[in-house]
Amino acid sequence: MRFAAQRSMLPRFRQLAAHEIKLKGKDDPVTIVDREVEAFLTEALTKLAPGVAVVGEEAAHADRAVLDALSGQCWIIDPLDGTANFSEGKELFGIIVALADAGRAVAGWIYDPLRDRFCHARSGEGAFVDGTRIAARTTGQQPPVTAVSRLFLTPEESRDVDARLAPHYTLVDIPRCAAEQYPRLALGDNDISSFKRTLAWDHAAGVLWLNEAGGKAARIDGSDYRVDEQDRPDLVGASSPAIWDEFIARVTA
Repeated sequence: MRFAAQRSMLPRFRQLAAHEIKLKGKDDPVTIVDREVEAFLTEALTKLAPGVAVVGEEAAHADRAVLDALSGQCWIIDPLDGTANFSEGKELFGIIVALADAGRAVAGWIYDPLRDRFCHARSGEGAFVDGTRIAARTTGQQPPVTAVSRLFLTPEESRDVDARLAPHYTLVDIPRCAAEQYPRLALGDNDISSFKRTLAWDHAAGVLWLNEAGGKAARIDGSDYRVDEQDRPDLVGASSPAIWDEFIARVTA
C-alpha cells in the first residue's frame, strides 16, 4: 500500500491533468490514480494469496458481477478513498484494504499516505496504529461531536437530522474519506458518525478496526455489518458502545 502510494498517488497529488479525472456519476469522480493503484494491488494480493478473489471498487463499477465474491473469501480494495478530495487537491485521502470471509471482514488496513499512518486490525486481535495497539477514546466533549454526511440525504432527511440531533450533539461535517473518518472515531476527534451508504470498500476495514479498538460500529438496528450487504443503507460508528447506544435511542425514538 505504501509503495503504491509513493509510486502512483503522491507524485500526482495536486498535479492531475484534466483528462486524468473522469466522472462515474454525480459527485463521483475517478482518476488515473484509482485505476493504477487498484491494478497494482490486485496483482500483488493475487500473488500473495492465489485463489482468493479480489473485489476492487473500480472493477465492481465496471462489472457488478464482481460483487458476487463478497460472500466468500476475498480481498476488498478501495484504491483511493477520498477521490473527490484528491482530485480537488485536498489532503484527506487514503488506501483501504480488507480481507473478508463469509461476508465478514477478518482483517483490515487503512493507510494515510500524507501522514504515513497505518491503521490495521485482525479479528479478535485488537486494533493498531503504526504497530502500537490502541484503545478507542471519546472526545470528552459535551455535547458529543457527531459527524454527519448530508451528501445523500433528501432535504426532508436533512431537516430531520437538525431536529433530532442538533439539540443534543455538536454537528460537524464528514471528511468525505472513510480512511480519515474511522480513525477520528477512535482517536478522540469525533464521537459519532452515521453513514447512509455502506459500500464494502469504504467500510469493511474501518468497521473491524473500530470494533477491535473498543468503539462500536453496527447497523442502526444493532446487527453486525456484513460486506455482502453493501446495498443496505444505514451504519453508525461511535467512539464507545455507550455513546452508540445513546445515539441510536435518539434517532429511533
